[in-house]
Amino acid sequence: MAVVNDTEAVEEKLKRYHVEQEQDWKGEIVRIPWLHFRSNWQVRIIPPFADAVIRFQVILPSGMLKSVFMDSRNSLGVWWGADQNTPEPYWEVYPYKNDVGRCDLADTIMLMEMIQDETSGDEDERDET
Repeated sequence: MAVVNDTEAVEEKLKRYHVEQEQDWKGEIVRIPWLHFRSNWQVRIIPPFADAVIRFQVILPSGMLKSVFMDSRNSLGVWWGADQNTPEPYWEVYPYKNDVGRCDLADTIMLMEMIQDETSGDEDERDET
């Protein structure tokens, strides 16, 4: 186990504090909607890596694993919002119909539908023919 002295511990906390201030994590709190998970889902909150603000995983009753993140700065490869000058925060769910699903941060009904969906995407193609 690595030994951390008091100075190193304080420096680490200051680094985190500066990131929290720079990215306005306290301001994010009021934007994040309440989520109502289904009672038969297993949900695990995981650390927010790769600039996501929130990340979690869901195991559905079937055993299917879904990965979900919130991108509030449009920094994860997709531009979300009606106006390119004003990016909007969004949720991303993987997998969703052989791809990823995205929805507005406030659209928690769509978020839950994308998580619950277990289709591979092939079913939609057969329905259209």
